[in-house]
Formats: sequence, structure tokens, C-alpha cells
Amino acid sequence: MCGIAGLINYHSSIKVQDTLAEMAQTLQHRGPDSEGIWSDEAIGVGLAHTRLAIIDVSATGSQPMTSKSGRYVIVFNGEIYNHRTIRRELEAQGERHWIGHSDTETLVAAIEQWGCNETLKKLIGMFAFAVWDRDSKTLKLARDRAGEKPLYYGRSNSVFFFGSELRVAKKIPDFKNKVSRDALALYLKYSAIPAPYSIYEDIFKVEPGCVVTFDAHGQKIDQVKYWSFQEVFQAGLHNRYKGGPEEVVADLTSVLSEAVALQMESDVPLGAFLSGGVDSSMIVALMQSQSAQAISTFSIGFEDAAFNEAEYARDVAKHIGTNHHDMYVSGSDALDVIPNLPSIYDEPFADSSQIPTYLVSKIAKERVTVSLSGDAGDELFGGYTRYQNAANAWNRVNKIPAPVRSLVSWSIQATPVKLLDKSISVFGGVINKKFSMNMTYDRLLKASKLLGKPNQKEFYQHGFLSHNDDPCNWVLGAKHLTSAIDKNDFNSRVPFENMMALDFMHYLPTDILTKVDRAAMAVSLEARVPFLDQRVIDFACSLPPEYKIRDGKTKWILKQALYQFVPESLIERPKMGFGVPLAEWLRGPLREWAESLLDEKKLIDEGFFDPNIIRKKWHEHLSGERNWQTQLWDILMFQAWLDAQ
Repeated sequence: MCGIAGLINYHSSIKVQDTLAEMAQTLQHRGPDSEGIWSDEAIGVGLAHTRLAIIDVSATGSQPMTSKSGRYVIVFNGEIYNHRTIRRELEAQGERHWIGHSDTETLVAAIEQWGCNETLKKLIGMFAFAVWDRDSKTLKLARDRAGEKPLYYGRSNSVFFFGSELRVAKKIPDFKNKVSRDALALYLKYSAIPAPYSIYEDIFKVEPGCVVTFDAHGQKIDQVKYWSFQEVFQAGLHNRYKGGPEEVVADLTSVLSEAVALQMESDVPLGAFLSGGVDSSMIVALMQSQSAQAISTFSIGFEDAAFNEAEYARDVAKHIGTNHHDMYVSGSDALDVIPNLPSIYDEPFADSSQIPTYLVSKIAKERVTVSLSGDAGDELFGGYTRYQNAANAWNRVNKIPAPVRSLVSWSIQATPVKLLDKSISVFGGVINKKFSMNMTYDRLLKASKLLGKPNQKEFYQHGFLSHNDDPCNWVLGAKHLTSAIDKNDFNSRVPFENMMALDFMHYLPTDILTKVDRAAMAVSLEARVPFLDQRVIDFACSLPPEYKIRDGKTKWILKQALYQFVPESLIERPKMGFGVPLAEWLRGPLREWAESLLDEKKLIDEGFFDPNIIRKKWHEHLSGERNWQTQLWDILMFQAWLDAQ
């Protein structure tokens, strides 16, 4: 794992080498072992690299790395898990001159032999890389299929640049790119900013599964999507897995075992995150089954029992036989992380589970340099309870004619708040008794908005993924931006399959993978995700839906596979989120900090938000009248980030 950066200086007087050195310095946490710079001053192009040595830790794996002919120069972040297979294929075609055994050397040789686009199709791994073609004077930026590794690019003051993190942009002399109000509104909607956007104008993210080509002036000349999840999903619908329950469990165990085996290659100490849940337990069980020594596993525990999974993780670790390490953290330990979040995430990011994710990464780094995780199991195998909740709700709502739904939706939203509150208090007892739910003004208003949604996709998107349906009203001068979730539709007849696909395209890369990458790399830890091996993705997409959610139980096939290694009694329990008691913290120990960031004068002076909306939400939350923890955390993380700039 590493940090990469580079620039094309097409009309500026900057010193390329000096600027590259400063860019590399900002990425030392991603690569503390060594640093390298390559440049062609005559053209004004340069590449920089900071290295976290994992495979071939000797100097023969150092970057930037030049191909044998000298035509290509590459900087690479990530791991190519099948690089040995690719190397053998190259050797069969005549390649014999290797200087080391790093996957970077294999990658640049493959690009020289087959070209960038064809090479990308062969890779199994997580990666972001930049390769400069000295013959055609073009730069290619590529990102892995699922979006595990980040890659930004943009321009400022006649300089084109790219980097693993947004912070490299600040090293362009006289950097003055403005905050994008449109991207800020999108951030309030999803608590993170999806590709291709960033928080700054004229700076973008390479989208997952894409390779983008630029000329010697930093002008985009081509963008190719070398891998499409939509195509994989569609292929799965048309070519369903035909095997029975016993066969499917065996086949999943086999394909996942192969993915885990590949990702266990490392020349440095390796371990795994273990929460005690289905996904991480499955990865750990497969790791231990293929290891002669006890693997190291890591978890954290919280004093608050509602957020504590450490005991479950310890029980699973004991049964599997791992060398388990856990640490209990207090509320104050978690709170101490908050001032560092703007630096860790570098761009506004507001999934509050970022706090425990950072803490468990920090614990793991004390003993290992690589840690495998169970991320993506929920999106591929139907793990979120919202899939069933949303599908059941849509099935009921869809029985009501659309014009009637729209009329009811409009009527509720047009009714004055006081009258709605009074109506709820009068009829609340009946509603609660009949439907077993706590009917509040917030719930009723949200339900009314969902009634007006025309289709299942928008129903799920706005009801279960979006944190804010009106972000352009909160952000002054903002306009709506479309993202992957708006552009892509899926056509399974089973609603929850479409929801899972949307999550894979949007929630996974925008939130989950961003959270893990930044938290782990902040402590120079490489995190690997076996569920994102494309063979596992292909297999998951081919499965009939009843192998994922069966008789109301989520992740049926994963659980059956896991029960080969761990008894059901250790696993079968209600799903816990990897979170913190944020609502209470905002009313308690974080109140003073939050108040300073939400100060009305400060909001007015900065000019990004409507202070009336923000202050109203804050007062309602403090009083206990409403729980606005998610929306307020979005605002607070942006405000803290802004203060740190």
C-alpha cells in the first residue's frame, strides 16, 4: 500500500521537483518506508511515490518504476493478488528479465506487453495507479473495480495534478480552488461525496472500474470503463447458479477460500479485523484454515453494552483458534479521535463509525502491517435489514394507486406542523397499537414523502439511503448533482436484489471503502477485502435470491458456509452496527464543541449554510424533541474540516 501523486505543469513557473517532494510529504502516512520522485523537466511532467513495503520489501520494489524499454513510468498504490500468475503468462510470452518479485514490476511489464486496458482486465486486486507513456506523451489514471483505492485528479493555476488523497492539491502553489456548493449538498445527502465529484471545484475522483487518459496539457482525451458491475449483475440474472443448497455452500466456500489465500500473501506481518459477525468471522475462519500458525485478530470493545461486540469476537476467536487482541475503549478515548478526523479523512466524511474503525486499525497496526476485513459481505449477500424492511414497505405502498399516493403525500406535507402534531397525539395510541410503531412527526413526514415516490428505486434511495432529501435548501446557492445511484437502474424482479446492487455501486465505494481506506492508512496499515475479489462478485451475482435472504434470514448462504467452522450459537444474534452513541454525545460531552461549530454568526460569516435551518435542528436535538444526530454530524464534520483548511 502506498501514496501516489503527480503533475503536468503546462503553463506555470513552478519547480516540478520541489512541488512533487511537497506532495509526497503529505502522503507519508500512506507510505512511511521510502519515497521516490521521477520527472521530465523538459515536458513538465512528474510522478511521486511513498511506499508501504508489503511485497518485495527490498529496493527492487521501489517506485516510480520504469518499464524495461523505458517507455512507461508508473506509480502504483495497492496490491495485485494474481501477479504471480500474470508473471508466468508474461514469461510464457518471452519475458525473462526481472530485477525483483514485486507486483509493480509485473504490472508495468504487463502494460508494456499488452497495453493498459487489456492488462486491467487481467488484474485481481485493489489498486490505483498512474502510468506515463513517454512515446505518446499521455498519462493514464486507473482505479480498481469496486473502488477500494482512491484517486483524485484536477487542475489549479495551470497545473494538472493527481493523488491518492485530496491533500496533495494544497501543495500546488497558490491553490485557490473553491468549495463546490453542489458537492457539499450531495455530501449532506449521503454523508460522503461520491465519485466523480470532490469537495472542490475542478477536482474529481476517478470512478471505480475506469481508466482515464490525459494529454501533455492535462486535457482529458478518453475515459474507458474496463469493468461494469451493471454487466456482471445482468449476467447473473440471465445465468443463475443451478446447484442445490449443499452444492452452493461448497462452491462459495471454495471461491472465497481462493480469494482469501491470494490476499494472505505478504512479506510483512498479517492479521484480520474480527467483530464476531458473520462476514469477518468467515474471513478469519478461512484464513486460519490455511495457516500453520495462529493468525492475529483484532477487535475493540466499548463500555456501553449497546455498542459492544468484543465479547462475541473473543468467543469466535477462541473457537477458531486465533491469536486474538482486543482493547476496551472508553467514551473519552473515542472522543479524543474527533479532533483528528478532518486530517484523517482529508475531505468531509460523516459516517460516525469512522471513529471505531480508526481505533481498531490503530490497535491492529501495533502488531501487523496488513489486515483483512469482512467488508462487502452485506452488499453481496443481503446482510442489511433495510433490504427486507424496504421491500416489505414498497410492496405495501405499491398496492395504492400512484395518484392516490401523491395526493396523500401532498396533503400531509401541506398540513401545518402544529396540526399534524395534534393529530398524532389524538390518534397516536390507535396507530401504535395497530401497527406496533412509534409514530412521530418525523416518521409521518418522512413516510408522506416516500408515498409520493414513483418507483422502487427512488423509494429505497430516499427512504433508506439518503440522510437529507432537501440538501439544496440547506446549502446556499447549491444545485442538484447526479451520481452513480441516479444514473444506474437494475431490473431484477426481486426488490432487494436491486437494492443490493445500488449499494454496491454507491454506498460501498462512497462510504464503507472510503472509511476503511482512510482509517487504516492514517496509521500505515494495509486493509484488504477478500469479498471484493471479482470471482466472488461474479458468484454472488449469479446466486438465486433465496440463497441470500431465506425465510426472513439474511446472508443465508454465508451463514451456512460459516457454520462449517463456527457453531451457530456463536453467530446467530441481532446485527449490531459498528457505531458510537452519537445522539447522547452531542447532548453531553460534545455539546460545547458542536455549539462552537454551529454558532450562528460563524455560519453567517462562512456563508455555506442557511443558519435558520441548522440552528433549528440543533435546538430540537438538544431538547430531545427530535433526534437529528445524522444530519448534525454531517454539518459538524464539514465545519471541522473547513476550520482545518
